[in-house]
Amino acid sequence: MLSPFEDRAVGAVLGSAVGDALGAPFEFGLPGAFRERFADGAGEMCGGGGWDPGEATDDTQMGVLVGESLLERGGLDLPDVFARFRRWAAADPKDIGLTTEAVLLGGDPWNLASALHFQLNGRGAGNGSLMRAATSAVYYAPVGRVATMAAARRIAALTHGDAAAWEGTAVLHELVRVALLRDDPLAAVPAVLGEGAAAHRERWAVVLAPDWRPEDATEFNGAVWPCLGSALWALRTTSSFEAALAAAIDLGGDTDTVAAVAGILAGAVHGRGAIPARWTAALHVPLPGFDGRVLRADDLRRLALALARSGQDAAAEG
Repeated sequence: MLSPFEDRAVGAVLGSAVGDALGAPFEFGLPGAFRERFADGAGEMCGGGGWDPGEATDDTQMGVLVGESLLERGGLDLPDVFARFRRWAAADPKDIGLTTEAVLLGGDPWNLASALHFQLNGRGAGNGSLMRAATSAVYYAPVGRVATMAAARRIAALTHGDAAAWEGTAVLHELVRVALLRDDPLAAVPAVLGEGAAAHRERWAVVLAPDWRPEDATEFNGAVWPCLGSALWALRTTSSFEAALAAAIDLGGDTDTVAAVAGILAGAVHGRGAIPARWTAALHVPLPGFDGRVLRADDLRRLALALARSGQDAAAEG
């Protein structure tokens, strides 16, 4: 039998992948498309837009690569994570963010690539570092707030040069940690923001405020601020895992990533039992560049459990 922490850890990793695959066919569509297609309220893994039913995108693929690196390297080995990312990107995945692609395939070393890209382009605050957060959030949760947020920033900085993306990823990791420990992530927002960089605190406080709504966003939800704000809004305004994902997807826009982030949070809050079997049955995660591997829901469950237990071991040793 799983402990409550392990149950929620599986919920976070599996929930993120389910949100990703469920939202992918609706990417860049209009608001309300999910509920319009599933008028009875029982959404299905439908496929579309180049995605097979249940097929996870780059969001989950990159998260798996982070998680496997953490396990195989016994902790955070940033050059190794970057090398895995680069191998994956070179294999021409179906979907990859513009910033992520430019950074990974630009030929610059792991510790300079995102900074150089940001220096030249001034763009590095996309949601691509949020989308892959489930595995690292689970691994670092037992180690505490400081280590969790620090690791989140370092992983985010591999591909995104804007510190706003680092802070958003750190906030998401800490909110997931709070949920995994069976506390309320919504109530924890002010304290979490207080641990962030002062230069970014005010802007993050706006989009994570209890009265913020997605229509208040000043950027497309492919940006880090409205993406996390929308995912937290979906959690705040619903009472079930299914409802949170439906709300996230129905916002339109970058539906796979907003739903993936909402799935991390909702899975951590509601646990693995809240994720419908009809969604996990078709779930599969191709890993381009890694010998044709395809992970299924059971593989993600095992990955989540290994990360949770390894994180607990690391905390005990520390």
